[in-house]
Amino acid sequence: MRAKQLIDGASFGPDALKAIAEAFDAAWSAIAGNFGNDPSEIDDARYRLANAILSVASEDSRDVDVLKKAALQRMALDYRESTSPYHDQPMSGDRRGH
Repeated sequence: MRAKQLIDGASFGPDALKAIAEAFDAAWSAIAGNFGNDPSEIDDARYRLANAILSVASEDSRDVDVLKKAALQRMALDYRESTSPYHDQPMSGDRRGH
């Protein structure tokens, strides 16, 4: 539900929103089986996907397949970054905590 609200409330024109919603549905169909049956986990995954779609969309977005692929790539990259053992470690040259 949060995902639909996020997409429906996005600041895009009607044509872009239609493509975004279709891309979301297509992307979710492709990955839904990876998230089990827990409603909370499913809702979180759908929300992350909605954020990924919106992060790659623009007002000129009309190609559903391009949006779908870009959003899935963004979601995968975000997942890899969040599970990396270096995720919370300062980068070389970072002076935080020194």
